[in-house]
Amino acid sequence: MRREKSNYIIQSVSHALDVLEQFSGDAEELGVTELSKRLKLHKNNVFRLLATLESRGYIEQNRTTENYRLGIRCLQLGQSYVQHMGLLRQAHAIMADLVRQARETAYVAVLRRAAVVPVEVMEADRPVRIVSQLGDALPLHCTAAGKVYLAFEPEDELRTLLPEGLARYTERTVVDRQVLLQQLRGVVSNGYAIDMGEHLEDVRAVAAPVRDYARSVVGTLAITAPASRLTAERIDKEVAPLVVKASRELSSRLGYDLGRREAQ
Repeated sequence: MRREKSNYIIQSVSHALDVLEQFSGDAEELGVTELSKRLKLHKNNVFRLLATLESRGYIEQNRTTENYRLGIRCLQLGQSYVQHMGLLRQAHAIMADLVRQARETAYVAVLRRAAVVPVEVMEADRPVRIVSQLGDALPLHCTAAGKVYLAFEPEDELRTLLPEGLARYTERTVVDRQVLLQQLRGVVSNGYAIDMGEHLEDVRAVAAPVRDYARSVVGTLAITAPASRLTAERIDKEVAPLVVKASRELSSRLGYDLGRREAQ
């Protein structure tokens, strides 16, 4: 009889991972006392865990504050993960071409824990441009990349990802669930989603799905720009077609059969 994998968990390793997971969101730096309270572990145990992680480069100490923060090995490991996905290896040239044509910042984002996270950004060569931060957890319901994921999720998953109470970020944020669902139906029919200043004031974006050989949405490809440049007319006539074309090319490189899709 096979035992459950939970029976093989090493407690000390689990605690070390618990420490790493505390450095998410706004918690850039934490001290031993705060970590001890959060994890309900003795300070001495927390210190030993931090010392071990620090010796391997996963944690580093700010010598000024004596608090701890994530180390460079976390970034290196994360980059290895997204590179192994294959998505970014194929996306680079396509993003470069998209940025050249649109003259706006492009990024690829993936779904992580009910948020959409940029994993590759290529900035436009303009004095005024939007800078998307790698690894930032962005809301699903009011970003173009997030709405793409919501639009193509199965209904049961959508109920999990889309709560009844939607947070408002700007005056343009759609907080009515039914209105948003109607928008998502439009995303499916149009093949792309837009953010007209719904997440950040004066920032707009267009995103389209990236699919793999299994026809699953594995990422989103987006263009983001100041509202003054990314007008509704420009989105409709220029930027959206560019983003859709680029996302289809990227999907094709990942094995998605466009011919099969169009025949159905």
